[in-house]
Amino acid sequence: MTVLLIAEHDNASLKEATHKALSAAAKVGGDIHVLVAGYQAAAAAEHAAKLTGVTRVLHIDAAELERPLAEPMAANIVALAADYDHIVAPATNNGKNYMPRVAAMLDVMQVSEVSDVKAADIFVRLIYAGNAVQTVQATDAKKVITVRIASFPPASETGNAVVGRKEAVADPGLSSYVGETISRSDLPELTSAKVVISGGRGMQSGENFKLLEAVARKLNAAVGASRAAVDAGFVSNDYQVGQTGKVVAPELYIAVGISGAIQHLAGMKDSKIIAAINNDQDAPIFQVADFGLVADLFEALPQLEKAL
Repeated sequence: MTVLLIAEHDNASLKEATHKALSAAAKVGGDIHVLVAGYQAAAAAEHAAKLTGVTRVLHIDAAELERPLAEPMAANIVALAADYDHIVAPATNNGKNYMPRVAAMLDVMQVSEVSDVKAADIFVRLIYAGNAVQTVQATDAKKVITVRIASFPPASETGNAVVGRKEAVADPGLSSYVGETISRSDLPELTSAKVVISGGRGMQSGENFKLLEAVARKLNAAVGASRAAVDAGFVSNDYQVGQTGKVVAPELYIAVGISGAIQHLAGMKDSKIIAAINNDQDAPIFQVADFGLVADLFEALPQLEKAL
């Protein structure tokens, strides 16, 4: 049995999502090969070769793969699929884009957002915004899987796998990269940070998110937001944590001015420690918080920054 893990990378290095998806692939068992499909991504391929448990790295280098567009990515994955029993990718925006296309082209069922692996064909996933746990058995000959990365620890880097080149298949040419707008920040990335501090509608304005950023710099934390804050226009949707946003599982999650709707909890309830600041003592967030402070956030945040 052999597993093909699709690497998430920026052509220079791997994203932590790859390390966490590898932990899931390791629970499947068998040999693990990693596909690094990109452009001038030799450094990322060499990085993949260091991952513990990886026996081979497949490196495809082509200009159309500089950005992981769904059509060329799927075409290259499907071209390799005959040699693999499982095809695994992290359930990031990119993975959610091309993996369903891979499953459709192979005419198999996709198992999405896997949070645990019980056997090579039995997987656990969360449904209903994380309020129910579903165990499924995949009966297709090839298993196409996306991994909920917040549920797995990152793999270590003690390996020394062989890197082999593969030729890219013809680009379907159905889409092309036009451009992107990226919010720049000197704070850690939201999905990989060990500490996250998020603001909700209680922040009242985007300008007040500077209070969160001041605390975040003291803690080397990422800044997130609830959907209510995003919908109100306080911050961009890059910040959104929740069922329809990013899923995080930091060592410490601090929820500020967030009521605690189940949609938000679905994105952060795997956090090791949850702390909440809210002026409403009956806010649902306190039901899941390990530590709760009933206070005016505009007084509490400056005090917290000063204390830190």
